[in-house]
Amino acid sequence: MKKSLLLPLAGLLMISSTSCVTKKKFLIAENGRIEALSRGDNLQGQLNECHNEMEKMREQISQLEQDTNRQGNSIRHYQQLLSSNMSEQEKLNTLLGEKLKELDEREKTIQELQGMIDQQNAKVQNLLNSVKDALLGFSNDELTVREQNGKVYVAMSDKLLFQSGSAKLDKRGEEALGKLAEVLNKQNEIDVYIEGHTDNKPIHTAQFKDNWDLSVIRATSVVRILIEKYQVNPLQIQPCGRGEFMPVADNESAEGRAKNRRTEIIMAPKLDKLFQMLQK
Repeated sequence: MKKSLLLPLAGLLMISSTSCVTKKKFLIAENGRIEALSRGDNLQGQLNECHNEMEKMREQISQLEQDTNRQGNSIRHYQQLLSSNMSEQEKLNTLLGEKLKELDEREKTIQELQGMIDQQNAKVQNLLNSVKDALLGFSNDELTVREQNGKVYVAMSDKLLFQSGSAKLDKRGEEALGKLAEVLNKQNEIDVYIEGHTDNKPIHTAQFKDNWDLSVIRATSVVRILIEKYQVNPLQIQPCGRGEFMPVADNESAEGRAKNRRTEIIMAPKLDKLFQMLQK
């Protein structure tokens, strides 16, 4: 009787004991699951935060890239401007250098021209003095000597050189030309022009048709004496007649007409070198 009661009691005790162990494990497991879920939620939150931060960083990176591109464009623009400005500056420097060189050349040319003009003026002055010295023995009513426009003019009156209406030279006229020839023969670098002039009184003879004829033939008569008698270089001399058309005084008076009847010997230093300089 006692054995039959003990067996069910033992069974109940075993079942009760097994039930307690299982519930404990269950609670432990449940707590672990809940804790794991909590940790998972925390991790998910942290992961979301990381994603948000990464998105912010991507936005910042994109903004930085845009700023960098803008700054790069600005830098390239400034470089182009600088390059352009440098090119313009170089062009200006080159142009300035050319202008300075041209200015230097012009100044040199001006100095050379001025030097040649000074030499010409000195030659004219020396020639003037030589002619005046050579013709000292003649009076003012026979001849005059002057300098004008870089040339020396010797105006010999009709009274000194010719008889009225004639182209034949008087002895005193030949003497004056001989004195002048002494100067001309020492001057190789001058041109000589012989100009015959008359008054406005008409002339018509067997020898001269008009004042043109008279002025030309008188000029050639002077040239022949200078060349044939006094050996002046014929390549230096050029005769011409001016007739009545270049008076120096009023033809209404006898005194004025006498001044107009003249032969002018015009001496001018050669200007070949000066012309060559001006043509450069």
